[in-house]
Amino acid sequence: MIRTAALAFVALAASSLAVAPHPYKQDAGPFAVAVTRYDWVDAARNNRPVPVKIYAPEKGAGPFPVIVFSHGLGGSREAYEYLGRHWASHGYVVAHVQHEGSDDQVWKGKEHPGVALAEAARDVRTAVARPLDVKFALDQLTALNHQPGPFQNRLDLNAAGIAGHSFGGWTTLAVAGQVFPTGSLADPRFKAGVAMSAAVEQRRDPGKTYGSIRIPLLHMTGTLDDSPIGETKAAERRIPFDHIHGADQYQVIFAGGDHMVFAGQRLRGAPSDKDPLFHDLILQSTTAFWDAYLKNDAAAKSWLAKGEFREEMGKNGTLEVKNGRP
Repeated sequence: MIRTAALAFVALAASSLAVAPHPYKQDAGPFAVAVTRYDWVDAARNNRPVPVKIYAPEKGAGPFPVIVFSHGLGGSREAYEYLGRHWASHGYVVAHVQHEGSDDQVWKGKEHPGVALAEAARDVRTAVARPLDVKFALDQLTALNHQPGPFQNRLDLNAAGIAGHSFGGWTTLAVAGQVFPTGSLADPRFKAGVAMSAAVEQRRDPGKTYGSIRIPLLHMTGTLDDSPIGETKAAERRIPFDHIHGADQYQVIFAGGDHMVFAGQRLRGAPSDKDPLFHDLILQSTTAFWDAYLKNDAAAKSWLAKGEFREEMGKNGTLEVKNGRP
């Protein structure tokens, strides 16, 4: 009887260890983070301003992988700091781009800010400008890598990622290879991407719209992720994931997560008690994704895809994984 009880205890202990959550780089990393701002101007597009805020390891020769981040409608380069700072602390150079025409200048000081934002969202020129801003930012980062200064020879431009939230998630898909009636705005220099709450195209065949994407993507949404401005409903956010087959794809759906949880701060609506938990899970999963696909870290890929991240989320979300095929 004693031996049977002891064996049962050992089995229970082993089972408990097997399902115990195992966080991934949950805390800030080993690098102190330096912040640099540039007010770039794209002369080829009528001197269009392209401001950026760069988070980077303060010390270390690198070279460090590069991430370009695109904010949501009405945002700015100052937003989403929790992402840029965390990724940089773990050895990435993160450039937050500000998009004129869909940034905070659209609504600040306006009598009806919601109307102004809706008008900006409908402007096709504003949408097209965003991927071009991202391309220009990567051009400028490439130049910085070859110029005397704090970034000289410290950027691994063969390991570049694109990320964004909401309108920035749409921008991420556009740069990754989403096809439009007028063609593609893809930039093959980007090797992986994170699309948070991306606006979804529903008027055209989704297989043709998203089927040409050939880079790994981490898609993130929530069960309450309806667009504050726009037509995309929470259940429709998964459409890109379902129709991309040419590279590894991940779909995270947070239980009770809404559209603004990815922003890191609440500009509208009451904060949720689960916001800190979701922010923690966002940081863990995105860092693991970047490590897997920009640093070729097999352990990070295993944590993300083989079950440990699911265990970390528990009942707070779901993860679907699709391996890419030719």
